[in-house]
Amino acid sequence: MFDPTVFENLKVAFENQLYDLDTLDRKLDIINRIDRLDMAVLSRELVLQFTLAGHKDVSAEIHLTASLKELASEILELEGGAPACSLRLRFHMQVEDMPAQCKNIERILQRIWVPEIQPTQKISYLFGEEPPVYSNTIELDFNRKISEEQMDDIPELIKHMLQTLKELETVSLR
Repeated sequence: MFDPTVFENLKVAFENQLYDLDTLDRKLDIINRIDRLDMAVLSRELVLQFTLAGHKDVSAEIHLTASLKELASEILELEGGAPACSLRLRFHMQVEDMPAQCKNIERILQRIWVPEIQPTQKISYLFGEEPPVYSNTIELDFNRKISEEQMDDIPELIKHMLQTLKELETVSLR
């Protein structure tokens, strides 16, 4: 009999929560979904990207990944293996006043998430565009793996993401 992996169980938990908030509660709009099996390195990846319902200026992404080592350890029930996945959160928005808006973004993330690892902001822009509009990719990385033991934390994590989206909308370009 097939037992789903930790990755599969977490994937379904995230999908259930987010699709309910999209279709039933209308709090968000899912705008992209990637469910990838990378045959080159035999890893799994789920990306769910969404915005607040009716708002398009700021988007959020949940990245859930499991490497070959993590999947094999679980499937083969290797001794000492702890089945788990990596989780990364991203937010995307545009900024014009990079120094001021990025400082505000940093304050918002620090207040909402109280992260153990400093969030990163990666800025890019289209050369020659005047005035320049900067694309900001904000990333929150967690310094530990997640497993089914954190399943009950998913609603709270999504609540924090929605709060972050709301507050980032206040400092967005438009």
